[in-house]
Amino acid sequence: MSDFKPVVLATILCLFALPLLSLAQDELIIISPHPEGIETEFGKNFEKWYEKQTGRTVKTDWRDVGGTSSNYRFIESEFKRVPDGIGIDIFFGGGTDNYLRLSNMGWLHAYELPGPQLEQMTQSFHGIPLYDAKHRWYGAALSSFGIMYNEELRELLQLPKATAWQDLGNLELIGKIGAADPRESGSAHMVYEIILQTLGWEEGFALLTKIGANVRGFSAGANAIPTDVVAGQVIYGLAIDFYAYGQIAVVGADKIKYNVPADGGVVTADPIAILKGAPNMPVAQKFLEYVLSENAQKLWMLRDTDPEGPQWKGGLNRASVLPALYEKLGERCIVPNPFAMDGTPFQYNSDKGSTRWDIIDGLFGVLIIDSHKDLVNAWKAIGKCKDPAKQEAAIAALTKMPITEEEAMALATGAWKDPTVRNEKIKEWGQFAKKKFKEARDLAK
Repeated sequence: MSDFKPVVLATILCLFALPLLSLAQDELIIISPHPEGIETEFGKNFEKWYEKQTGRTVKTDWRDVGGTSSNYRFIESEFKRVPDGIGIDIFFGGGTDNYLRLSNMGWLHAYELPGPQLEQMTQSFHGIPLYDAKHRWYGAALSSFGIMYNEELRELLQLPKATAWQDLGNLELIGKIGAADPRESGSAHMVYEIILQTLGWEEGFALLTKIGANVRGFSAGANAIPTDVVAGQVIYGLAIDFYAYGQIAVVGADKIKYNVPADGGVVTADPIAILKGAPNMPVAQKFLEYVLSENAQKLWMLRDTDPEGPQWKGGLNRASVLPALYEKLGERCIVPNPFAMDGTPFQYNSDKGSTRWDIIDGLFGVLIIDSHKDLVNAWKAIGKCKDPAKQEAAIAALTKMPITEEEAMALATGAWKDPTVRNEKIKEWGQFAKKKFKEARDLAK
């Protein structure tokens, strides 16, 4: 009898454990700069889809350490510390340039989508890759970068419409522009890189300096800019399209406008990828399949009142990477079709952008953001100058660069990786900035 009791007890425990085993929950860990609406919609809808596909439940664990640039730096530092895997499955969101860098470092896991899914996608658009030819990353949505502005205040103050990047360098716009720090915001970085590639190094940085002088203050995240424009804290904002469309959906297209500048219209992929050593690899692969599915892509560009759209108030307001979906949805689609853009988009060079990413952040940070007070004071002095010759000379001094494009590219691929060299350059550029702003003020007298 004494031998029987343990056997019965073990049997009972096993019977109780069976339901628990059947309820085992899978997990997916995602690092992403995406706002709450995207995380909520793709998280909950994937969880439902996954259970139907596999018969198992899954919990999505979303993490963010402060925007695209911060997330990238975190991933980079973690892989240097733990080369075989960092305990995260998916990197979701941010510009193509970051994914090119991760690919080159060998930190992305290649996964080829099922044939029928891949056939619905296009590998490149006007020379810009929409997914990696080796299947290490895929564009999950498309993005454009432009200028949003408060139309009511613009008309009241009789300010320009700002249809080109150059319009934002006007002296009358001091304190009227909102922008973000590229060292924290990947979308802000993309705007600055687009301007540099559109205008060239010298002219591009000259314009960025003028725009920087007109900026009221640099926010850490680009998501703050649209709300500042709507609130009238600034009149203009450098913005990624879906932030602008989201505000337009709430307050109306008569109050808020968004322009993709004719002198630098770029459409790029906003990618997703599986990270090397993903702890939940089969689930991660399923997540890629879901995000690139037609049903998930509809979430980007249908109204929150559409039965197949998101429930998030105001919608997600993003462009799909599936060209055929626009015609299929017709008027139900709330965002413009980037595949039907007039003319040829600017030929953005992703390789150049990814190679010099950190150099641009360093230069912009030191010359424009960290020196912002001195920059604005010099710009105001130039605005007060009534002598055209003096004003021209002062602007030339204000916009001087401490390094050529060729020197920057060489530094980016070599010595910049040495922390000692990097710190020395930052210090050197800081001194350069202080000296040139004083020179500009003196010339404007």
